[in-house]
Amino acid sequence: MTARRKVTSVAALGFAPFALAGLAAAPAVAHGSMTDPVSRVSACYAEGPESPRSAACKAAVAASGAQAFYDWNEVNIANAAGNHQQLIPDGKLCSAGRDKYKGLDLPRGDWPSSSLASGNHTFRYKATAPHKGSFELYLTKDGYDPSKPLKWSDLEQKPFAKVTNPTLVNGEYVFDGVVPDKSGRHLVYSIWQRSDSPEAFYTCSDVVFGKDNGGTGGTAPAPTASAPSDEEIADGADESTVDHNGHGGDEHAEHSTAPAAPATPAAEQPADNAPEANGAAAPEAGSENLAETGGDSNTPYIAIGGAAALAVGAAAMFGTVRRKAATTGGRHSR
Repeated sequence: MTARRKVTSVAALGFAPFALAGLAAAPAVAHGSMTDPVSRVSACYAEGPESPRSAACKAAVAASGAQAFYDWNEVNIANAAGNHQQLIPDGKLCSAGRDKYKGLDLPRGDWPSSSLASGNHTFRYKATAPHKGSFELYLTKDGYDPSKPLKWSDLEQKPFAKVTNPTLVNGEYVFDGVVPDKSGRHLVYSIWQRSDSPEAFYTCSDVVFGKDNGGTGGTAPAPTASAPSDEEIADGADESTVDHNGHGGDEHAEHSTAPAAPATPAAEQPADNAPEANGAAAPEAGSENLAETGGDSNTPYIAIGGAAALAVGAAAMFGTVRRKAATTGGRHSR
């Protein structure tokens, strides 16, 4: 057998173990955030963690640091298991009680905001890693004051939109809901509870019904929020520190000792997560729904990690055999 054929055979034999190693080592990235309406963390990431444009995002970065916004898609609790109110204290809803994201809790009326109208609306949630689970969206009550820390009791008692395993379209979960009649500045609070894990994700999206006349206290009208583009997400990926394989980028030890929020009926968890008649849409028959293809957070990375591992493994094995062939007199070209 010639050296060239030996190379081919050995590389093929080395294919499987390197592939398995790649699958086991492929890291999971963070999981996502609301992009319609745009979440606070998404808006500040899109502005640029190092030099945000808006006053609110500048203040948030000053409070949390730029890294929190490079990790924009990981505002989560690894072991939530539906116990959202027990784990997240009043005043810390937007950060999910995590000190890392405390800048998101700043009470102010000039957060970048999205226009929202009452009636039917299509919501979008950027999923950098899809998972099975349910989404619940809550609106703040009439009289909401953005200049005060957000409390659970500031939210309407029941979600106005709720859906389980919504359709995934071009990397975004897409689902419909019927927005209640509101006016002025409000906040949409989302909870994404995984069904294949106790992990949950949280977002605060500042919205305006009608004309924005500024927040309470005489603040100027807020700038329009923009969601990060795919290019911006890719550009900032190297700066992200999130590597959690499905259960949070760090241990989130603060949640084990965080005081429980006062018991209130606000945002109580419904027993049934199926879409309700409030406009939340179930996945259409035959539609692409990657959330239903498996709950393992490593699923989206298998092809990438496996391909990379195979390439590296084959190259290494190829080089080794070529060197052996050269020392034994085998024929090869430079």
